[in-house]
Amino acid sequence: MFVVDTNILIYAADQDSEFHEPCRTRLEGWRRQTSPWYLTWGICYEFLRVSTHARVFRKPWPVTDAWRFLDAVRASPSLNILLPTERHADILREMLTELPQLRGNLLHDAHTAVLMREHGIERIVTRDTDFHRFPFVAVLDPLAA
Repeated sequence: MFVVDTNILIYAADQDSEFHEPCRTRLEGWRRQTSPWYLTWGICYEFLRVSTHARVFRKPWPVTDAWRFLDAVRASPSLNILLPTERHADILREMLTELPQLRGNLLHDAHTAVLMREHGIERIVTRDTDFHRFPFVAVLDPLAA
């Protein structure tokens, strides 16, 4: 079980990225596997934000194309979306106590980390080194040797 972060989706979508082919190949493999893997709605929204943003995405997509890409990903029978449970606020409070230095943009990643902890998922596939700040998260860089 693992979560796939936004940047992997972006690389898989961006044909001009030097990381496109390995990320696209991995994503296609995950879509065919039978074991569970996960996204969050925050990751989905961030993908929509980045892939349609002229200053961020090399060739920004219309939002309908970005949604079509996500729809294809979401069609995987083994993909699930992590949702907050009734324990969400308690787990967030616990994490903020453990990591009081969190602030600013890191709180987006903290939301993903809280959802992961809440659902007992320890691994995230990402190139975002900020996830190393969460000691209970194992970061898997799909491009690492």
